[in-house]
Formats: sequence, C-alpha cells, structure tokens
Amino acid sequence: MMIPTTTSPMTLVPSLEAAWRDVDSSFERFCLTAGIGALEQMLCEDAQGLAGPRHSRSRARVGQRWGATQGKIGFHGGKVVVRRPRLRSDGHEVGLPTWKAAQAEDWLGRWAMNLMLINVSTRKLKRAVRLPDGDLPVIAGDGTSKSAASRRFVALSAERMAAWMASDLSRLDLLVIQIDGLHIGDDLVLVGALGIDGEGNKHPLGLVEGATENAAVVQALIDNLIERGLDPKVCRLFIVDGARALTKVIRATFGRQTPIQRCQIHKARNVIERLPKPLHASVRKALRQAWELDDADKAERLLRNLARRLEHEAPGVARSILEGLDEMLTVNRLGLPVQLRRSLACTNSIENVMGTVRRVCRNVKRWRNAGMALRWTAAGMMEAAKGFRRLKAHKQLPILKAALAAHRDKHATKQKLEENRQAA
Repeated sequence: MMIPTTTSPMTLVPSLEAAWRDVDSSFERFCLTAGIGALEQMLCEDAQGLAGPRHSRSRARVGQRWGATQGKIGFHGGKVVVRRPRLRSDGHEVGLPTWKAAQAEDWLGRWAMNLMLINVSTRKLKRAVRLPDGDLPVIAGDGTSKSAASRRFVALSAERMAAWMASDLSRLDLLVIQIDGLHIGDDLVLVGALGIDGEGNKHPLGLVEGATENAAVVQALIDNLIERGLDPKVCRLFIVDGARALTKVIRATFGRQTPIQRCQIHKARNVIERLPKPLHASVRKALRQAWELDDADKAERLLRNLARRLEHEAPGVARSILEGLDEMLTVNRLGLPVQLRRSLACTNSIENVMGTVRRVCRNVKRWRNAGMALRWTAAGMMEAAKGFRRLKAHKQLPILKAALAAHRDKHATKQKLEENRQAA
C-alpha cells in the first residue's frame, strides 16, 4: 500500500506555529513573528551550508559553529531582535549571507529621512513609527530615539547630496537654466540652479553656499556645473531674478550675447511696491500689456512711455523700469509663442523648489553650520523633484531650440564680421 508523503497545504512548519496563534489578535504581530521565524530558518540553512550538519567533520566546511547570539534588524522605522547562529574560522567571525543582506537594506535611514522630509520632528519619530498602545512596544535600543533618527538623516542626506553634486550633466539636453538664491539665517545664502531640457522635464542641477549672493558664489556654482559636463559653448536661455551678480557671471562665462531673461514677476512686484496705491492698477496693466506683445520693439516703446509718465511722480520707479529693460524682453525678442513666453518669463519653477525647501526646513530651529544647511537644502530640492511636472508649454520647446540656434548664428556672424573689419 502506497503512503502519501506530501504534507497538507495547511500544515505549518514549527517556526510559524507561534505566528499563526497570534493572527487572531494582531495581523501585524503575525507578520512580524512569521517573518522573524522565516529569517531565523534561513540563517540556520546558511550555517549548515557553510559549516555542514552538526557534529560533522567535513573538510569542505568554511567555519565551525560557535553558538548563537541575538542581532537587530530594521523594522517599521525601528529595530527588532533576531536570533542567529555564529560561525568562526581562524579566530574571525564568518558572516552569513542572509544576515548581510538583511542588514544591507538601510530601511531605518530611509524611514527617518522620509518622515523628516514631511516635517515629523526627531522627537516625534518614535511615536510616528511605534503606536503607544500597539503590538510593537518601544524598547531601549530599538533605534527610534531622536538622536538615532538624526544620525541616520545626516548620514543618508550627506550620501545622497554627494552623489547628486557629482552626477553627470553632459547627457541632459538643457535649453533653459534658472538660478536663484535662498537665505538661511542671517549670514548664509544658498544659490541653486534648475534646468529644463528639450522635452520640458525639470532637473535640479546644483547648489553652493556663500555669505551673500555675489559673483564669487555664482561663479562657483557655474564652475561646478561645467566640471560635471555642462557645455559652455551651447547657447541656452538663462532666467534670473535680476541680481547683477548673476548676469555678470553668466555673460563672463557663456559669452556676452547669451540670452538672459529677468523675471517679470519680480520686476513688477518691485515696481508696484514702490508706487502709491492709486497707481497700482494702471501700472500693472501697462506692464502686462507690454509683456504680452509679440513685437519686442513695440513693447520696449510702451515701457519707455510708462517710465516717462512716472518721471514726475516717482522718478526712482521710472529708472527702475528702464534698468535692465533689454533683459526683461528677451523671450519677446526670441519670437516665442505667448504660452511659452509666460512659462519662461519668470523664475516660478525654481521658486517652487525653494518653497519646498522652506517647508522641509521649517522644523530646523538652529543652523549649526553651512554643511547642515547644504544637506537640508539638497534634500528639499530632491524632495521637490519628486513632484515635478513638465513645463506647461513643453510642446513649443522646439521653437525655443530653433530660436536659440538662430540667435547663436546671428551673433557668431556679427562677431566674425567685426573681427574681419578690425583685421583690415
């Protein structure tokens, strides 16, 4: 008579019997107990594979059994205890492959960083990952303390920032670069760059620190971008908020004829805030009308007329309108469509990134040094990148690419003619 040897599908291995008893009271406890049991069984199989069966004297064994110990692995933002066998060879510990793999996953660091990026403070991280009355009580040394969470955030944010700041930019077909600064505390400014490629995708490019938003700081940022593969010979559109240091360094590095667009929103805000309230509506309307014109020369005449009208009532504002007038109408002179001009006439994209950085950093009460500010800002910029959408007018970006090529060829021809005239 044949006796079947296949076990029933419902038969439990001994290591899972305790977990099955807990399933009625807590599914989470069941999963944890079952997972620990399965992991301990895998560790025993590793030990048998390396040392052979117990009491064996095989010459092929890698090490010999040396009892057992307890170790901790990450679970739910903290640590849980797992019992594992020990092996030794020539006085040294022999690592078990399963144990190495279990510890290699930096789940605790990723938990800590994720919670801190959504503004969970380190003091509240313990409660965020462990319910006070839950099945996984807080125990000493489980890795949920505020200092442990802070150490993990520092290590992981520094690692990710280093990888980001060393990434290759040569493969990105960047058409637009936006540069803006962020004030951290009273005497620290971080200057960041955001790029937009030919398909409308946005890419955080780099970040440097300085005492002010001066030319040296901006030059350090651009030098870093060039070292990582940004070709300075390619004609691109730069969008800035109006700081003279930005314009000076861009023209010195990429050429005097590099197209630079000053943020129209910043300009309008600066002009309106300096005017009496009765003039706000009319001046705002005139500025908007000029910026919406397809003819750049006509738009320039309209702005000069506006400055002339304000000469008696607000001479300082009139000079402000004329200051940087050419750079305010760069997108108009390139002949871009209205929808694309609206997207590229301001620094809204990088301003949104800096807004995310401010939200991420709002729990920081004291900035210890520039390294800390760089890590937090870089983490905030990478967090903002998760929510990036393509430029609204991304389908019109080929028009920008053609306009930049025409702009480059036009000024290259002028420069060549000038050189020939001087040589003659």
